[in-house]
Amino acid sequence: MSSQPDLPQADSTWDAGDMGCGELVIELRMKMRELAPRAVLHLVARDPGAVEDIPAWCGMTGHTLVRAAHPTYFIRRKES
Repeated sequence: MSSQPDLPQADSTWDAGDMGCGELVIELRMKMRELAPRAVLHLVARDPGAVEDIPAWCGMTGHTLVRAAHPTYFIRRKES
């Protein structure tokens, strides 16, 4: 859970470390499935490719990228 007022409220947090794109998006898909619709995941992804990969993945899957400030991302799960 986020305690800083300028950050979105997160329902779950996952530190993916330096995990690369292929493995990251597979794991991210599973993490998002565990969340209730509209719940927010706080993701920490240090891989340099995450800057482009996370927004692209959100666009392809329909999840909402609420905030991105590498290496921190807040993703809202889609409705269904």
